[in-house]
Amino acid sequence: MSRFIQIVEVGPRDGLQNEKLSLTVAEKLDMIRRLEAAGARRIETVSFVNPNRVPQMAGAEEIQAALTPDLDHSRIGLVLNMRGWERCVSAGCDEANVVVCATDGFGLANQGATARQQLDALGAICERRALEGGPPITATISVAFGCPFDGEVSEDQVVTLARAAALFGVAEIAIADTIGVADPWTVRRRVEAVREAAPDTRLRLHFHDTRNTGLANAYAGVEAGIDVLDASVGGLGGCPFAPNATGNIGTEDLVYMLERGGYETGYDLDALIQIGRDVSERLGKAPASSLGKAGKFPA
Repeated sequence: MSRFIQIVEVGPRDGLQNEKLSLTVAEKLDMIRRLEAAGARRIETVSFVNPNRVPQMAGAEEIQAALTPDLDHSRIGLVLNMRGWERCVSAGCDEANVVVCATDGFGLANQGATARQQLDALGAICERRALEGGPPITATISVAFGCPFDGEVSEDQVVTLARAAALFGVAEIAIADTIGVADPWTVRRRVEAVREAAPDTRLRLHFHDTRNTGLANAYAGVEAGIDVLDASVGGLGGCPFAPNATGNIGTEDLVYMLERGGYETGYDLDALIQIGRDVSERLGKAPASSLGKAGKFPA
């Protein structure tokens, strides 16, 4: 039997948050529904951030309210703090993805808090959930391979956060290359280190293709035993608070690579390519993904 790799679609959140043009709520819902029809089972649909800081993410509650609850699909809300957690719970998200930055420089620019303060916030959110209930919590360690403000990020910085997140009882830890500086060899070493620090917690990887190493890093992660990867349709993405930020690896590119290699993803590749092209056109740009430009093979 071939091995199944779960791809978490982050296009409606990470893919849109750094675009100059903002999609309407109706356009975002159309994107989400088409992605789910194309095979997305876990999808980061909304972000509970201040819309004054990230206007592209406005309408989170309205989007979530319009999505019919479905046991076959998990809609994920991005959370940065306790207020975000409260909004996520009230909106009825299926998962909450809490971000903790590996560095103070990026944390202060992105969230107005140091790494320690963000870790404390994650702990408080997990404690709140234990007392009052709420959706499962995953934790993303952002800038886990390099920071645009503080430079290189050590393995110890990431391991310390991962160990703490595991002790808090999060369901999954994502290691994120937020600015696209990782290489395949470092990816393997970092996965091994985090796995040792959090042996009972599922790991996920999140790569940006800023320096054309995204798919190579995804390959290294799969070879290291990772079964869950983030990707964004059309190769859309970037962070408003990271200089020169560019997109995630394209979902269609990742699906193509994996399925050519004999892995299963559950995605309709033709549908993904078309969604990436259509959303990019709405945003007034060409698809960043390679398959959005070249198409699949065989045609």
